[in-house]
Amino acid sequence: MSAAGRSVTDGDHGQALGALAGLDAALPLVESEAPAQLRRRACRLLARARGLPQVDCLALDTDGRRLSAGAGNAAYRCDDFRHPYAHVIRSGAPLQACIGTLRARMDHPDFQAGMAGLKGDWELLCRPLCDPDAPRGWLGVWALVGPREVVAALDGDPGFMALEGLLCRLWCRLLTAAKAHRQGQDLRHSLQRLGRDTRAHALSGALSRELIGSSPAMSRLRDQVIRAAGTRLAVLLQGETGTGKERVARAIHRHSAQGDGPFVAINCAAIPETLLESELFGHVRGAHSSATRDRTGLLAAADGGTLFLDEIGDMPPALQAKLLRVLESGWYRPLGGGRERRADLRLVSATHQPLTARIREGRFRADLYYRLNQFPLRLPALRERRADIPELADHFAAAYAAREGRPRASLSPTALTHLAARDFPGNLRELRNQVEYGCAMAPAGQPIGPADLPLSETRERTPVEGLPGPAFNLREVVRDYEARLIREKLRQFNGNRAKTAVSLGLPKRTLAHKCRKLQLDEDPA
Repeated sequence: MSAAGRSVTDGDHGQALGALAGLDAALPLVESEAPAQLRRRACRLLARARGLPQVDCLALDTDGRRLSAGAGNAAYRCDDFRHPYAHVIRSGAPLQACIGTLRARMDHPDFQAGMAGLKGDWELLCRPLCDPDAPRGWLGVWALVGPREVVAALDGDPGFMALEGLLCRLWCRLLTAAKAHRQGQDLRHSLQRLGRDTRAHALSGALSRELIGSSPAMSRLRDQVIRAAGTRLAVLLQGETGTGKERVARAIHRHSAQGDGPFVAINCAAIPETLLESELFGHVRGAHSSATRDRTGLLAAADGGTLFLDEIGDMPPALQAKLLRVLESGWYRPLGGGRERRADLRLVSATHQPLTARIREGRFRADLYYRLNQFPLRLPALRERRADIPELADHFAAAYAAREGRPRASLSPTALTHLAARDFPGNLRELRNQVEYGCAMAPAGQPIGPADLPLSETRERTPVEGLPGPAFNLREVVRDYEARLIREKLRQFNGNRAKTAVSLGLPKRTLAHKCRKLQLDEDPA
């Protein structure tokens, strides 16, 4: 075996190392926790024991392409023969040469810099280091510099060979342990990702039944709700009125770690300013004229759960400062009380107000806004998700039938076309009201048609003179208006029923049926 691959057995380490520097000096090597630490200690031990001015141990990286002396030091490519380490790794044999000769022949800038300041008549000994159990399983390279006689004495020295053998064995063990640790971490991370993905998939399925809609906007919203539920961050829901902010807040609560705790909601705009503080913080008897007994506030009621503050933009400025302190410290004091209490809760707030504009106006605290806006969520308006209208309308119709104990009514394609063309400034709330009105107006056993839906104030319609005034029989009023509207459209298109049907959004057969039903067949056609 060559000198590069020669090593002593584990049983010989003690005697050989004793000849080198003593067993006590070798103990730090065994106690090393990482390969880099092991190499540094081995270099110090060898330099001190043999009086070598410079000792380096270059490590081969995982892809076998570079040698490095450690963090922050130069890296040497193994296919760049402008430095001697490439020759040693490629040949697997030691290399010993004079520093002056190497300076003249090896023009690698980092190697030249590493040799600067060394005496020209000193020798550099480079030895490949390999796994004792894997021939040519290279680990790195020794780089030993010193006077010629000191370097020459290392050849065949049992203490040096023992140190080299121990270094390689410990190095391999640390690499194996590090690899096993990485694999264990990768496995744990994979299992964690799988668990998160499985939970997210299950939550997504549950949320699709709570937050209805298959549009991209709703898919994004459900994904954000799942992410928000997995944190303790304060959530700020922003969106137009009627977009379902409380429903989203309840979904965040149900799927969070506080899901088993209480969900307490309060509308800050619906309670007078003088009572809102008492509602939130509670009060003690005698705190104000109507405080005839102690009362627990909503902060205490939401302890261990979620507090939902709707229309937070309407909260009085004085109360905003007190709420900020609760969010920062978790402590609050009931109105008129002398002892502070603690509330451990998750805060979800909502507003349709432009809070940034209210901050500029001095009507909302910027510091409170930043504390509330840790996890911002914007709810899309219904006009941004028109594709969800058929699914939502069917859901509202089913809910109405279950609540009223009536047969479930479906919506005709034409009715859905009419709904999809509307703007719905009231969003989901307005859509639900229109569908429920249609359920109430539709004849039993028949689908909801356009005539069964209320007129939209936002949709432009052809004016018709002579609309009926107030009447007790709403069905007759609607029937009369429908007849007048169709008659006006027929007159507008000179009796052309095809164009009339298109203008009304009706199939031609449906228009013919209505003309017979409303006795319009005698009109000019």
